[in-house]
Amino acid sequence: MSTIKACKICRLITDEDKCPRCGEKTSREWQGYLIMVNHSRSEIAKKVGIDANGKYALKVR
Repeated sequence: MSTIKACKICRLITDEDKCPRCGEKTSREWQGYLIMVNHSRSEIAKKVGIDANGKYALKVR
């Protein structure tokens, strides 16, 4: 079973060692879970800086 990780830059949740979206390293230490379905109409996406649909961590160390 793979470990769920989050990107240190864009906070995308993945199971890879490098983020498939931005190429940055990922971390096992993250908190919070946000699923973005329609980023263009979401006020939350605007506040946290999300510009694509997907699964995101709220805090990554």
